[in-house]
Amino acid sequence: MLSLLQSAPATFALVAGALLYSLALHELAHAWTADKMGDKTARNLGRITLNPLRHLDPVGTAMLFLVGFGWARPVPIQPGNFRHYRVGMLVVSLAGVIVNLLLALAALGALAGLGVTLGTLSQALARDPLRAGLFFMAQINIVLATFNLLPVPPLDGSKALQALLPRGMQRALWGLERYGFLLVVILLVGFREQVFGLINGVTLALLRLVLA
Repeated sequence: MLSLLQSAPATFALVAGALLYSLALHELAHAWTADKMGDKTARNLGRITLNPLRHLDPVGTAMLFLVGFGWARPVPIQPGNFRHYRVGMLVVSLAGVIVNLLLALAALGALAGLGVTLGTLSQALARDPLRAGLFFMAQINIVLATFNLLPVPPLDGSKALQALLPRGMQRALWGLERYGFLLVVILLVGFREQVFGLINGVTLALLRLVLA
């Protein structure tokens, strides 16, 4: 991101705005769906808002720009407040991922509307900050959706998995939450090729779907 700031300030501004709002909308989706499922915790804490400052974590945001990996403030939920526990857990867990996928598809759709195809994508990114910004917005949201869907605590995929597991296994997976940061570091370091291979595969599939 810092190298992009030096080489293409206009594109950096578009990417930075897309990145911050993608994180904020991801967390807003969790908050809104939790409220609809019967848990008012996020509403009471003022997290049902489009104001990104209510969702962004200062350290996580700084890490995004410095090292390319960061986080937003997780939305606190009380699953016991859901009208239907398993349905609530599943819907709330997947809400952020779904929003990121929709944002990615919207950005790719905008590129298609501007006449960009797979064959002309490289040329379009090189000469037009708007098209480059839309592509980066799509890529950012694909990364957020794919990575968060992995079934590793504290990622959304692990919580969606909990909604489908027997109670005993649910408790075991919940217990791993305390080691969440360590588990994510292990995932990024020990399984880097597999993780980025999956992300690249999803990116290519969506590019072919929309821009082919």
